[in-house]
Amino acid sequence: MTGDQIIIFDTTLRDGEQSPGCSMNTKEKLEVANALVELGVDVIEAGFPIASPGDFEAVKLVAERFGDRSTICGLARSRPDDIAKAKGALESAEKRRIHVFLATSAIHREHKLKMDKDEIIRRAVESVKDAKEFCDDIEFSPEDAARTELDFLCEVVERTIEAGATTVNIPDTVGYATPNHYFKVIRTLKENVSNIEQAVISTHCHNDLGLVVANSLSAIEAGARQVECTINGLGERAGNAALEEVVMALRTRADYYGVHTKINTERLFPTSRLVSNITGMKVQRNKAIVGQNAFAHEAGIHQHGILQERSTYEIMRPEDVGYSGQNLVLGKHSGRHAFRDRVRELGFDLDDDAMQRAFDDFIVLADKKKEVYDSDIIALIDSRMVDAPDRWKLVSFHTSAGSSAIPTATLELQCDEAPVSCDAAIGDGPIDAVFRALERVIDLPARLEDFSVRSISQGKDAMGEVRVTINVMGRHYLGKGVSTDIIEAAARSYLQALNKADADRQSGGGDDAVEPPPQP
Repeated sequence: MTGDQIIIFDTTLRDGEQSPGCSMNTKEKLEVANALVELGVDVIEAGFPIASPGDFEAVKLVAERFGDRSTICGLARSRPDDIAKAKGALESAEKRRIHVFLATSAIHREHKLKMDKDEIIRRAVESVKDAKEFCDDIEFSPEDAARTELDFLCEVVERTIEAGATTVNIPDTVGYATPNHYFKVIRTLKENVSNIEQAVISTHCHNDLGLVVANSLSAIEAGARQVECTINGLGERAGNAALEEVVMALRTRADYYGVHTKINTERLFPTSRLVSNITGMKVQRNKAIVGQNAFAHEAGIHQHGILQERSTYEIMRPEDVGYSGQNLVLGKHSGRHAFRDRVRELGFDLDDDAMQRAFDDFIVLADKKKEVYDSDIIALIDSRMVDAPDRWKLVSFHTSAGSSAIPTATLELQCDEAPVSCDAAIGDGPIDAVFRALERVIDLPARLEDFSVRSISQGKDAMGEVRVTINVMGRHYLGKGVSTDIIEAAARSYLQALNKADADRQSGGGDDAVEPPPQP
C-alpha cells in the first residue's frame, strides 16, 4: 500500500521508556517528541495512556502539540477501558492512531490469557471495531506473533483487517525469530491472507539474540512496509530495532532494498545524543551509525585509504547522519560569533539566553584547557539542556585525601535565595565524602546505584563526564556533570540527581505509576 516508502514508526516514548532506568517526565517526552518530528518520523507512539496519569497526560500533550505534523499513536490492550483512555489522550490530534494488541501464541493463550482461539479472535475483532469508531487509522498487533501457529496467525490478521485494521503489526515480542524464520512469517501472510493488500504489514522486533535489525530488514524484503523502532535501540530487555541502523541500512543499500524513508538523516546523530542525554543511557563507543567510533579510523592502512579516497573504508559520510568529529575548532580568544556558528554546525538551535550561558561556560573551560574540541562544546551544552530543577546550587567545595589522611569534603550550597549552607563529611575517598556532604546539606539520604566516568575528549586536560543513578525512597534519579576536575563533575552529577529527588519531595512525589502489562 505504501509502494517503495517504508513507514518509520518510532516507539522510543513507549517501548524505549520501558528500558530500566530510562523513564522520562512529561517535559522530557515533549522534547524527544519534537526531535522525532524534526527527524521526519511518520508515526510516534507517544505512550500507553492507561498505564498512569502521567502517561495519559504526556500522550495528550504530544497529540496537542505535534498531531498535525506526525501521526500520534497511543497503545491499548484489547480492553474497553484501555481503548477509551487512548481515545481521550489522542482526541486533539489531527493525525491519530490507536494501536491495539492481544497475545496469540499458544504459550500466551494457555499461561497468561487463559483463552481459546475463538475467544482471542472475538476479543481482537471487538477491540478493533471499538477503536475504529474513534479514528480510521487502527493498528492491531498479535503479541508474540513470531511464536504463533501460522494458520492461526493468518486467521487473526484476516479477521482484524476485515474489522477495520489498517496496519497489522507482527511482533517478535521475545526476540525469538531469525531472519529466515521472520521472512517466512511475513511472506506467509502476504500469500495466504486474502485481504492483506488492505493493510500495511509492520515489524516490531526485539534484540534478545542480537538479530533485531537483520530481522526487520528481512521483513522488508518479504513485503513489510512499516518498521517499529527506537532511537539508540532502547526498549524492553535487550532493546528494539535501532531507528538509525534501519534507516541508514535502507539508504546505504538502496541498490538492494529498492525502498526509501522520509527520515532527515542529518538529524540522526543529534537526536541520538538528545535521547542519550535525557535517559542517561550512554551510547556504546562502537555502536553502529551514532557511536563515537562509528567514523573513527586508527589502523594505518585505513587512515591512508581514507586520506586518498573516503569510500575505501567508509560506506557512509559522517555528515549524512549529522556526525561531528573531534576537530580542534575554538580557543579562549574566539569570539561569540565564531562560537555561535560552531554551535549551529554541531546541530544545536539555542535561544539567546541559552547561547550566552553556553558561551560563558566555554570561556571558563577555555581558560582551563589549551585545546577545546567539538565534543567538549557538545558536553557543555548537553549539561545545560538536561531538564533538571536546580533549587540547590553548588557555590564551592574543597576535598582532602591521601594514603595517610581521612578523606574529607567541605562544601557550600545555596538554596534559592536563602543564605549559603555549609557542611562537611568524611567518606571512603573524596568523591564519597562529597556525596555524603551533599546529602547532609540537603537533608536527603540516597543510595548510589550506578556511577560511570568517561573522558569527553583527548589529552590530560580533557573534560570528564560523570553519570550517576541514585535511589531515593524507591525512586530512581539520574544526574550528569562535566568538568576538567573529575571530583567537581561527580559533585555536579550527584547534586543534579538530588535536586530531582528534592523537587519530587517538594511536590509530593509525582505520578503513581501503574506497572504496565507485557507489551508487543
